[in-house]
Amino acid sequence: MTPIPLLPEVSRSATVIDRRRFLSSTAAAIPLALLGQAAPPLSAAPASGVTSETLAAQLHGSLDEAQRRLLCREFDDPLRQKVDNNWMITGRSIRETLRPDQQDLVRQIFRKLHHPDHAEAMMRQMIEDSEGKGFEGGTSVALFGQPKSGAFELVLTGRHCTRRCDGDIVAGTALGGPIFYGHQSGPNDEEPADHLGNVFWYQARRVNKLFQALDGRQRQAALVEGRSRPERATETVRLSGRLEGLAGLPCSELSADQKGLMRQVLRDLLAPFRQVDADESMRLVEAQGLGNLNFADFRAHDLGKDGIWDVWQIEGPHMLWYFRGDPYVHCWVHIRDGKA
Repeated sequence: MTPIPLLPEVSRSATVIDRRRFLSSTAAAIPLALLGQAAPPLSAAPASGVTSETLAAQLHGSLDEAQRRLLCREFDDPLRQKVDNNWMITGRSIRETLRPDQQDLVRQIFRKLHHPDHAEAMMRQMIEDSEGKGFEGGTSVALFGQPKSGAFELVLTGRHCTRRCDGDIVAGTALGGPIFYGHQSGPNDEEPADHLGNVFWYQARRVNKLFQALDGRQRQAALVEGRSRPERATETVRLSGRLEGLAGLPCSELSADQKGLMRQVLRDLLAPFRQVDADESMRLVEAQGLGNLNFADFRAHDLGKDGIWDVWQIEGPHMLWYFRGDPYVHCWVHIRDGKA
């Protein structure tokens, strides 16, 4: 699919206009889906022998001894499964720890962890959220285990980023483990109700389509009073394993058509990620039973009182997709089977 060029936006200030013009000129074309429209259908990436995993192995092999001491850990190191909204996994950026050619490998790894139609938008988010440091100054990587050993994973972190590259080594776990993504669009700490320019706001709009498809009783069950869950790093995405007592509307109460819409919404949420990870995620969701998921919007979080809920979650015994769009987007994701 050929990405659709970024459309001009009506911005909140001249400063934001100038900033976005510059970024759009350097980030090339941004898929329209990420600017508040429906997400595009997933399609297979072009066939290639080069994957994030092969590049991660190449990076590992290129490290000198000093770099290995700083960046490499045992596979079972607890740090491998940590996730947070703003952190440097080694305490130092790739600009400080890697040569320029190695930094380029990290850029390629990050891009290939995403669907080709969305890679530019994901890079745009990383650059915008780097607080002027750029991709190289705003990211950090650590490598766990050894390539070809059957236990190897690269973890890339930064502001509004925890991503994993594991080649499906961690059985029964999607995306290599819990991940985080987010975006603060513009210079203000609080985005307006339309979240202008936020590359992930399309996801809330898609979830709102599901809410609109509910009947009155279902909407009442889906709207949860009170505040949403606290954000506490890895604890945020701890899975409950419970089939009962989850917040919101049990998806077992959805009609066949509504369940079909739920599946499409989940595919759209997964659209930014590479096809193999999106497919594995859907398999694991289906394996635990769509009817065992609960869907919740949080009534207290409706910026602009426009009926599009800014904070929501889809939770099951072995998955959580928690989207906090107030004041800007933070999103926590953890999907696995019941054995992992």
